[in-house]
Amino acid sequence: MERFMSYSLDLEKYNSCTCVMSVEVFPDGKYGNIRIKDGNTAHRMAVQRETGHDFIPDTPYEKSFPKDLNFEDYCYRCAIEQRQLHTYVSLYNLGLWLEMYMQPLISDEENIGYCIYSYNVKPYLNASSMSDLSPETSAAVLSTCIKLYGNTDFNNALKSALYDILEICGACRCCVIQLDHSEKICNLLGDAYLPGFPSFLRTMEIKKEFYKLACTFESTLAGSTCLILKNEQDMLWLKEKNPDWYKSLKQYNVESMVLFPLRFNRKVVGYIWASNFNVDNTAKIKEVLELTTFFMASTIVNHDLVKKLEFMSNMDVLTGTYNRNAMNNRVLAYDSDDAEKEKGLGIVFVDVNSLKSINDMKGHTEGDKLLVKAAGMIKDIFDGREIYRAGGDEFMVISVNPVKEDFEAKLKRLREMEEKDEDVSFAIGAYFEEKNADIRYCMRRADELMYEDKKNYYEKYPDRRYR
Repeated sequence: MERFMSYSLDLEKYNSCTCVMSVEVFPDGKYGNIRIKDGNTAHRMAVQRETGHDFIPDTPYEKSFPKDLNFEDYCYRCAIEQRQLHTYVSLYNLGLWLEMYMQPLISDEENIGYCIYSYNVKPYLNASSMSDLSPETSAAVLSTCIKLYGNTDFNNALKSALYDILEICGACRCCVIQLDHSEKICNLLGDAYLPGFPSFLRTMEIKKEFYKLACTFESTLAGSTCLILKNEQDMLWLKEKNPDWYKSLKQYNVESMVLFPLRFNRKVVGYIWASNFNVDNTAKIKEVLELTTFFMASTIVNHDLVKKLEFMSNMDVLTGTYNRNAMNNRVLAYDSDDAEKEKGLGIVFVDVNSLKSINDMKGHTEGDKLLVKAAGMIKDIFDGREIYRAGGDEFMVISVNPVKEDFEAKLKRLREMEEKDEDVSFAIGAYFEEKNADIRYCMRRADELMYEDKKNYYEKYPDRRYR
């Protein structure tokens, strides 16, 4: 360990950008000014290149680097706690990595600590260096990854991993959120918490309000890879930086918090945080979460992709109902589930009359509008039931174990709605089986009744067959 003497420490011996940092510490353990005492030529050139002005020795570090609580924490741990530190920081907005080394120096001053800070900007991550972790940290990260990738149920896998992280952090709560920018709500993907803590994001109103707050996280991070609030000093910094977030944390009695954005290809896909964590293990917690977030972000993106593919393969994009592929899979699933076969079943077929003539005479755009309107009417009546677009102009509703009176009332309301509408005309066929229902038989009977209704419609209005 070197002793800090500005007249004898030759920083030009270092090839990397290197400087000497000083940290002022108070009797209560809080720190004050963090300054750059001196720097080598490489550091001076880097400062001039990034800031546009010359480096001035013995000035606050914010004159050379962006203000960052995590960087301040590193300086404190190295200069005051005398720890040697090495880490990577993602400069995600530039697509670069910052490799940092910090070496403590012996100080002759009671309230000032010193350290050497060396750094290099790299276009890639040195995976072998980053994976050189303590056995304890490696085991924690490996355990989390196994749970994330070793369980086919995404929600259970994420929940199990979060409880591991909760224990590692010694926290009261650990959760993952995702921002739905289209709906402007905040979704809770996973939540682990100690007994006695309230549930989180319970209502749609809370989800909408928290979305507004969560949209400010990235600007508060201001390019940093994470946010660590260890004590009241850090909380007061947040109060000045983001008073609404500070107010929210105080409302939920949060005294400390570590938050990491989950990034994939430079895009934030969510956030993970632990609140009221064990601040004595800050270094280990940061190390574990830095690596875990890589895998967690990838897992979330893969899960979203699978959901999107499932949606595309099972949904009718035009009407927002399930498609024929989903209908066929549902029938197969029903046939193989003995428990469902013992229940009652209601099947409804709905055919949109005159769709072909609308397409021929007015074009497919008008025909599509008619289908969307028809699907909306069916969804309004059979809300919560399984609705499928079985063919071009045909929809099917599956209602498992319905109450017969309720089922018939819905059919009556659908017919009344259709009769009042000037644009939409339905042919409807429905079949209800009290118990031990055979879904294929019910479908065949409902389909036959629908075609019978369609035949009666055109017999009553023969001129409408071609218009």
